[in-house]
Amino acid sequence: MKIKILFLFLTGILLGCNSENMDVSMETNAPTQVLMLKVDYTTNAFEGGTIFGFPQKTDKFTIENKYVEPSDFGSVKLIYKELNQTLFEGAIHWMGLGKMTLPERLKPASSFEFVLTEDLRYPTGFENVFNPYNRELDYNKAWLSVQGLVKVREFLAANPNQKAKLFLYTPSVGVGDPKDWYWVIYLKK
Repeated sequence: MKIKILFLFLTGILLGCNSENMDVSMETNAPTQVLMLKVDYTTNAFEGGTIFGFPQKTDKFTIENKYVEPSDFGSVKLIYKELNQTLFEGAIHWMGLGKMTLPERLKPASSFEFVLTEDLRYPTGFENVFNPYNRELDYNKAWLSVQGLVKVREFLAANPNQKAKLFLYTPSVGVGDPKDWYWVIYLKK
C-alpha cells in the first residue's frame, strides 16, 4: 500500500513538472542572460530570437568562434568564453546550403513586443565576432530592425556600456545566395 501511494505521489510530481516552465524561468530569472536575434540580410527584417539563461554570473561577455572552412562542408560555432557555453552552431556548404543547428529553434518575430515610441537606441558600438573574409559590413540597417524591441531596450538598460555582438551567417558560400544569409545579434544582461 505504501509503495502504491509513493508511486502515485512521484507520478504526480513528474506530471506536474513542465520543462517549458523551467526554460521560461531560466530565461527571465537567470543571473546571466544572452539575447539572440536573427535579421534577414537582404531585407533587414527581424525574423525571431531566443534568450539563453545561465545560472553562473559573469561580468564579461566574450564570444569565441570555431570555424571549419568549407572545402565542401564547413561550420561555425560561437562559444560564450567565460561560461564555455555554445551560443550558435551552423553548417556552411560550398555550392550548397547549410543550416543553423543550435539553437534548434527560435521564437518567431511575432512573439516579441516593440516599444510604442519612435526614439532610437544604440549600444556603445558593434563587435563582429565572426568575419572570416573581412568583408566591409553595414551593421546599422540590421540594428535598426531590432532596436525598438522591448527586450533589446531591457538588455541595453541593464548593461548600458555593452557593444552589440553580431555576425553574418552565410550558410551558402561559393556561388552562395545572399537571400539565404542572415545577421545574428547578441546582447547580454
